[in-house]
Amino acid sequence: MPNFLNVDDTNYSPVKEFTAVELGVEKGNNAAFAITKFKAPMSIYFLNTFEQFWQNKEMMKDVTDQVIENITSAYNENSPEFIYFVTLYNVFKEFLDDVSEDVLPKEVTGFKKSQIWNKLYNFQQDACLAIINKLEKYNGCILADSVGLGKTFTALSVIKYYESRNNRVLVLCPKKLANNWNIYKNNYKNNPIAEDRLRYDVLFHTDLNRTHGQSNGNDLDLINWGNYDLVVIDESHNFRNGIGTHANTKENRYMQLMEKVIKQGVKTKVLMLSATPVNNKFIDLKNQLALAYEGVTENIDEQLKTKGTIDDIFRAAQTAFNKWSKFPAEERTTENLLGMLSFDFFEVLDSVTIARSRKHIQKYYDTKDIGTFPKRLKPLSIQAPLTYESDATYNLIFEELSGLKLTVYVPSLFIQPSKREKYQLNIDEETGTRGFDQAGRELGIQRLMAINLLKRLESSVYSFRLTIQRVKNYIEHTIKVVEDFKNHKANSKMNLTDVSFENDYDLDDQNTTDNFTIGKKVQIDLNDMDYISWLKDLKHDANILSGLESLIEDITPEKDFKLQKLKEIISNKIENPINGNNKKVIVFTAFADTADYLYKNLGTFIKDKYSLDSAMISGSTDSKTTIQNFNSDLNTVLTYFSPLSKDKDVIFPNDNRSIDLLIATDCISEGQNLQDCDYLINYDIHWNPVRIIQRFGRIDRIGSRNKEIQLVNFWPDLTLDEYINLKSRVETRMKIVDMTATADDNLLEEEQKDLEYRKAQLQKLKDEVVDIEEMNGGISIMDLGLNEFRLDLLEYVKEHGELEHTPFGLHAVTKANKECPPGVIYVLKNRNNSVNIDNQNRLHPFYMVYIAQDGTVVCNHLNPKNMLDKMRLMCKGLSEPLPEVYRSFNKETKDGKNMKLYNQLLGDSISSIIQVKDESDIDSFLGGGEVDFKGGQFKGLDDFELICFLVIKEEENA
Repeated sequence: MPNFLNVDDTNYSPVKEFTAVELGVEKGNNAAFAITKFKAPMSIYFLNTFEQFWQNKEMMKDVTDQVIENITSAYNENSPEFIYFVTLYNVFKEFLDDVSEDVLPKEVTGFKKSQIWNKLYNFQQDACLAIINKLEKYNGCILADSVGLGKTFTALSVIKYYESRNNRVLVLCPKKLANNWNIYKNNYKNNPIAEDRLRYDVLFHTDLNRTHGQSNGNDLDLINWGNYDLVVIDESHNFRNGIGTHANTKENRYMQLMEKVIKQGVKTKVLMLSATPVNNKFIDLKNQLALAYEGVTENIDEQLKTKGTIDDIFRAAQTAFNKWSKFPAEERTTENLLGMLSFDFFEVLDSVTIARSRKHIQKYYDTKDIGTFPKRLKPLSIQAPLTYESDATYNLIFEELSGLKLTVYVPSLFIQPSKREKYQLNIDEETGTRGFDQAGRELGIQRLMAINLLKRLESSVYSFRLTIQRVKNYIEHTIKVVEDFKNHKANSKMNLTDVSFENDYDLDDQNTTDNFTIGKKVQIDLNDMDYISWLKDLKHDANILSGLESLIEDITPEKDFKLQKLKEIISNKIENPINGNNKKVIVFTAFADTADYLYKNLGTFIKDKYSLDSAMISGSTDSKTTIQNFNSDLNTVLTYFSPLSKDKDVIFPNDNRSIDLLIATDCISEGQNLQDCDYLINYDIHWNPVRIIQRFGRIDRIGSRNKEIQLVNFWPDLTLDEYINLKSRVETRMKIVDMTATADDNLLEEEQKDLEYRKAQLQKLKDEVVDIEEMNGGISIMDLGLNEFRLDLLEYVKEHGELEHTPFGLHAVTKANKECPPGVIYVLKNRNNSVNIDNQNRLHPFYMVYIAQDGTVVCNHLNPKNMLDKMRLMCKGLSEPLPEVYRSFNKETKDGKNMKLYNQLLGDSISSIIQVKDESDIDSFLGGGEVDFKGGQFKGLDDFELICFLVIKEEENA
């Protein structure tokens, strides 16, 4: 057999007529070719010329073995894993070319030999490596894995890596989570990674506002804030509001973090941890990312492979979301939203975020080491009336509340127009910058109180009674001040409103309160007010509150139906455990007053009836427990409640006491591992469904030893429509006041839209336990990143070398499963690299289509994350061909001689790409966009070459 000849690795070809195009093997653009048939003696000249090249070993290269290898591999059975990596190599080859050792984890640091690395699950190890890569390249990363996926351990592995490089690390966390971080850096008995000798500092979000004093064993006077190489921000969504337009620059924690920690001193990398980095605006995410690029967009724009700036990208994304949010409910799907977002937006997310859902981990990772999550039983919904012993009902009380004006909190609305300039208190005297003006602060307080009156009633009669008494007393005091002035019994000065009755508020995080609690006390002169009208409103509210107080005064604990129902449910759970003899129960409430009420009425009851101990934890009062002579600090209480997850036998080895009932506020709804418990009760339903899911995440976690877990939700004794309508009426009344002050008539429409959306979310929660990413109305960054595939490829190339000589057209056969039906995944390359419709295909010029055997498209080319996830699931780890499926394929195709079906499916796949392109063009045209219907169009099969394909088959015996 003669040698086949080829040129070397350069594009230099001494004999052009022997290229693949000239020989007719590949398609070219030439209109004619110079190959001509000659007879001797003229042919001798050409033969001699050929021989000169043939014998010149510097110019020609013998590739016989390589060609034989390629032909052989085309007829060999390939493993699914090999085809997976062939796909990755082609799609992400540019990534390999761009990879610099500077942005990859340095394994010589030995961090993979650490205790923390070896305690990570496989998906956490993937995240660790990806985070380091992103921190090195972009200076920042958001780890937004879903609740219960162990973000803390992943972050600890990243910290270990940087500490191994002698970097100084700061952890910033909410104060309530201090112990979660202190454990792993101290020489404690219950520190499972003590041998790693981590040495990071732990400070609190609130410390950013402080200049002196002690915090977590640190002297704030001496802290060198600018000397940290890495800052890990736990619950980073607390910084989502950024500097803001109304924030006081002196007090805003975001600004302090940016100026004191990130911009000062050494270059600081930022790792942010949050299961909810986005609330309801993409700007939430952008504000957090800005910490990584020091608020200077040029710093990140230079790094990203995007056409637009990061400001433009997020502006366009928010516009797309706003448009999507107006779609009919049935069209408001995640898929539709993804189709409206730009390639640039996904590029940003892919570059600087990692976000995996629980479902993603279960579907696409080998979970034999992880174990299964506990099974979620269907939630129990309890609709409890206030009482059967009086006329008091939720409907009646809500009706009365909707008549409140609460103008005691907005005195500035009654300032005479001619005097208003005197009270424009929106300039910070120290910095000279615009802050949050007094009228805005008052309106915020008024709305907070209106909403919280409703929430307190939903929580407990006890909490509601305390609040109406406090508000009534405050109003009556204000009435007295005004009447004394009116009757010339006092001077005209009185203090403007500030936040009061802290326990009455359900404060989610600092974002709710920063605008209202900052600023100085100022006075108002009653001579400058229409105090007569104000006095009328005050007396109106005082009468309503007095009537409400009388209405509920007879509802004692014995007549409190909701409390008695709670006792019944807890008793039933203790007497009929759902997992072995597990009697543990958590009861969550939004308010410390309700927690205290429940503890007083349940602690003794549970102790006397079942000899079990209870405890109560809230953010505003000391913890309490029925155990005698007990150190009832928060961390000790949690350790006795969840002894396995908190290593109680290590800390308190000779103490058999236990806490089985825990009553808590949302001070422990984030970041705590309490999976010893299998039963969680929401005594009040939070209006933000994300909070409900976060609460349930305390027991719905990796590592739970419970087979099943139960969620119980208490609802007001109303239909959901009544509930939403009543809330809407109260909100509307407050919004009308807002409109009077701000002239913004869009407020009501926006509020109503939000209420309708919350209604849909709450309805869903009545029937099932869902994940956060399913509840956020489409703003989710879960499962969009492609970085793990790049890292897969990098690891493969390190071990096996590159795949540049692998011929196109190879295939493998793998097994179908319930996530992946029988069919084919075609990996194609578009020959016209300039075509990328709407810049939407993130893999361009590569196109992947998963098509079922009946021609139905399972996954199209615009969803590469889902596509590669499925391919990874079906291929990774399968390093040998699978005879149980490839035999069936070979039989069906007569060993590849009859590929009619698969040629047809290939044609259908390419047609689907063209159809999506045409639809996209039409959508853009109808939406007012400019579309070139002639240029840059796909013509069909000739526009693509087949890289490889994966056949998905049922097993022969299946």
